[in-house]
Amino acid sequence: MKANPSLLTALLLLALALPAFAHHPDANLDKLMGSEEKFFQVIDEPTAPPFELVNADGKMVRLSDFSDKIVVLYFIFASCTDVCPVHSEVIADIQKRINATPIRDRVQFLAITTDPVKDTSDVMKAYGPAHGLDSRNWMFLTTRAGAPEDATRKLAERYRLRFEPTEDGQQMHGIVTHVIDRGGRFAAKFHGLRFDPQNMVLYINGLADPSKAVGPGYWERLKLLFQ
Repeated sequence: MKANPSLLTALLLLALALPAFAHHPDANLDKLMGSEEKFFQVIDEPTAPPFELVNADGKMVRLSDFSDKIVVLYFIFASCTDVCPVHSEVIADIQKRINATPIRDRVQFLAITTDPVKDTSDVMKAYGPAHGLDSRNWMFLTTRAGAPEDATRKLAERYRLRFEPTEDGQQMHGIVTHVIDRGGRFAAKFHGLRFDPQNMVLYINGLADPSKAVGPGYWERLKLLFQ
């Protein structure tokens, strides 16, 4: 039987498109978010910088432990007298909105201290409740025993963020919230504290269910869902 040229052409085009689709199924979502949120930056790298840290109980935690979840990752230190507390409160607001929806079990929030000497286990355990963070899917991480004091600051640099110690015991740093897709893909960043928290919620929802078409009315439907 003679092959159908139109069908062969369609199959070839589909085959050529599959690798790009598999690598990044959310290009439309990124484009839409970029038009809605000026503090949003697409990263779309195959893997985010990995790490092996410990939680407040000393249990080993790896980024790969959450390969089946969307990870919201940020760097802070508990004694920060400037923007870190505000950053955590913004994250707590986003977490509260996420946890009120069916996707709560598909999202993990991770804070990493850049001051492991001062941020002892007791300090870390007290930090979440003090800032309204829910321990069901939020975790504060620090360096492993014997690791260099600047290990997490070096890790922050791998995420292209600097924490520079100052003479008064504080650290000069920027504010970035990193979003890591399932499978470890480094999806995006939200810069500063002036982004709309609901936009991050909508973005995470889009990553959690990429089968939804991002087309006319998509943004309005999502906004109604998360009101």
